[in-house]
Amino acid sequence: MVLDILEWYGAIAAVIAALVVATNVSTRVTGWAFVLFVTSSLALTAWGFLSDDAEGIGWQNIALLLINLWGVYRYLGPQKGERKQPANEAGDAA
Repeated sequence: MVLDILEWYGAIAAVIAALVVATNVSTRVTGWAFVLFVTSSLALTAWGFLSDDAEGIGWQNIALLLINLWGVYRYLGPQKGERKQPANEAGDAA
């Protein structure tokens, strides 16, 4: 039962995430699609290693997990040109 849930969640989440990325709505939406890809990769990694004959899927999804984490960082992480201001520069100058 748990293996079925992992397998089907991973497959369905990956399809939805791919559809969202393909629509290219916005950078932020694409970033959240990569978050969905991360959850899919985690589910399919677990399923792959817990199933009898799916170890290859587990290894594949470890690689995809790293790629998807990179996507999350690129789309939802700090944007080009942004920099964090030190606490003493954040307020108005007096």
